[in-house]
Amino acid sequence: MAIAEDESRRNKRKTREPEGETKPAFSDAVNLVLASDEEEGGDDHQDADTDNEAEDFPEIDTGSDSGVGSEESEEEEEEEEEEDEGSDESEDEDEDENTDGSDSTVHIFPKARSTVSNITGRPKRVYPEIEPEYDSDSSTEDDPNRIGNVPLHWYDDLPHIGYDISGKRVLRPAKGDELDKFLETVEDPASWTSAFDKNMQMDKPLSAEELDIIRRLRLGENPDAAYDPYEPTVEWFTGKGKEEVMPLSAAPEPKRRWLPSKWEKQKIMKIVRAIRQGRIVGSKPKTADNTARFYAIWNEPTSAQPPPLPAPKRLPPTHAESYNPPEEYLPTEAERNEWQNTEPEDRERDFIPQKYSALRLVPGYDQFIKERFSRQLDLYLAPRVQRKKLNIDPNSLLPKLPSPSSLRPFPTYQSLKVVHSGSRVRCVSVSPDGSWVASGDEGGVVYLWEVIVGREVKRWTLDSKIGAIEWCPRTDVSYFVASVEDKLHFIVPPNLPSAILLPTQSALSPATLPPPTTSPIKWASTSRVEDGVILTIALPATSGLPKQITWHRRGDYLASVSSSESQTFSGSFQKIKGAIQLVLFHPIKPHFFVATQRYVRLYDLMQQKLIKTLMPGIKWISSMDIHPSGDHIIVGGYDRKLCWFDLELSEKPYKVLRYHSRAIRSLHFHPTYPLFASSSDDGSIQVFHSRVYNDLMTDPLIVPLKILRGHNVSDGLGVLQAKWVNKQPWLVSAGADGKVVVWCSS
Repeated sequence: MAIAEDESRRNKRKTREPEGETKPAFSDAVNLVLASDEEEGGDDHQDADTDNEAEDFPEIDTGSDSGVGSEESEEEEEEEEEEDEGSDESEDEDEDENTDGSDSTVHIFPKARSTVSNITGRPKRVYPEIEPEYDSDSSTEDDPNRIGNVPLHWYDDLPHIGYDISGKRVLRPAKGDELDKFLETVEDPASWTSAFDKNMQMDKPLSAEELDIIRRLRLGENPDAAYDPYEPTVEWFTGKGKEEVMPLSAAPEPKRRWLPSKWEKQKIMKIVRAIRQGRIVGSKPKTADNTARFYAIWNEPTSAQPPPLPAPKRLPPTHAESYNPPEEYLPTEAERNEWQNTEPEDRERDFIPQKYSALRLVPGYDQFIKERFSRQLDLYLAPRVQRKKLNIDPNSLLPKLPSPSSLRPFPTYQSLKVVHSGSRVRCVSVSPDGSWVASGDEGGVVYLWEVIVGREVKRWTLDSKIGAIEWCPRTDVSYFVASVEDKLHFIVPPNLPSAILLPTQSALSPATLPPPTTSPIKWASTSRVEDGVILTIALPATSGLPKQITWHRRGDYLASVSSSESQTFSGSFQKIKGAIQLVLFHPIKPHFFVATQRYVRLYDLMQQKLIKTLMPGIKWISSMDIHPSGDHIIVGGYDRKLCWFDLELSEKPYKVLRYHSRAIRSLHFHPTYPLFASSSDDGSIQVFHSRVYNDLMTDPLIVPLKILRGHNVSDGLGVLQAKWVNKQPWLVSAGADGKVVVWCSS
């Protein structure tokens, strides 16, 4: 039965292929036997030993191009018949596909083998592995860059540079130090022509073309060696027949190019109606005038400018300029050498007298071209133009200020002096009633004395040097705060009446204390007032020495600024950049001023947000104070500048004052009088009149009044702080020389 079917298939194949036509099959040419999957499956028992080996790729027979004989084709037909017999054992559908495509489909790659999986027990196809040689296509090689399209600096701190196909880390190749690079250049002279490739993580040698590009770039030449900057110009748009060789645009012509414009028609009809109505009248034609007209071409209109200045006349020649001067005008050899060694600007004459026997022997002037050039240069750079000089009195340019004598009272002389023995007085404060003054020095001693007579009332010795002292502004109590290292001491002065002492004790040492919190600030109060220190606030250990203490106007809030570099902030102050130098409470509104090294920021305490930032233009802010009205603020700096700000006007200074020769240390507005004072390291105190008007259209009046000098400069430091006395035009100043001076008005 099988033999009959083979005979029928062979007869069908012969009928499809004519006998006289040669069969151009690729399998006949290369001697390649094509087998189906079923044939491989049927011969599993024959190829059991070669399942894991790759079959050799058949070589191409070069003799197939010359029309091979019929013997080989007959052998191939017999092999095909044998393969057809083996394929009958498979299913009918696969058999039809294999027989139909045996001639049309050609496989030039190694065929796959069908094996039974050890895991699933089902047949599977196994393809041989490709073993490329050294000269194979680079597409089969692994990509050395296993990172992907990510920034390479992500792997700078990691020991690996990516992952392989199995997910394992690929370690970074070892790199040598500078000594290894030097030895490499000694061993390989061509190593300097290589460059490090970040993607490859290795040095790649540069080709001759790349080295030539680098050389051209360093010389400022064009990188392309084939570029010719002097090639002849190609005329694309000029010349006969070249008008449309290179069109500017290939877009089709718009429709509006050949359709009449309705807008232009309306404009033309509007002009036509205006001409018909007589609103537009054309110009009348000029009558022909054949009469000749003559003009005075040499006359010029009179000019209102004054005539140019005439050139200065040269002096007549003297005997020394003659070609045959007398003997006494001829220089000696020493005078000639001295003239030649002198600078041309310092010479008495521009020439040396010479003697000639006849005029025809006089040579040409050797300085003719140089003098002509200098003359032309003078005419070009300094033309003779008469300029009117403005006669302006310099005093008229100065602003008109009132006389200081009309602005009294203000401090003019030194009334009394209190000396701290052997220490700098850093801080001073005046009581709200203006009767007491508290001063502290670097030795940790706090003095309490009267303003009027300077009598010392009491002295306190604290743990370390005093950083700041400030009286509480409340009038129903009486105490002041002194700051030392990491602490704030609340001190009650002695000899207080009972009407003031009892509220002071109840405010600082209440009977019921608030519950303890997790705040780093600790409170320690006592009811004993023998030593005066009734309350102590322990600041964080790293806060340092508080250099400023400021009170709210009502006396119920206190703020301090420490000198530590590691400052901590809370609330809306966490976003402040830079170290805080000073803070202030607004006298009327719930606003808070925070001064850093260069800026002053204004915050709203109710809404916890920034309102504005003042830019004084100072390199380092040292002092700050606010006007009692709350609309103006003054800022001083170590660069000797004093800036006046109008908070309703702008974020820039309204006026900048420079009256001190050294750094400004302290600024203070008088609570009641229109005065403010500034102290500096130059040992002087400047007193200013500062009147602020209720009319917003009127500028503040700032007048310098007096310079107070009474402190000595010690180690480059002068007057460290100045405070006004309430209800009196008096000033109290503390200096680095250990003196506290009271200045009074005459």
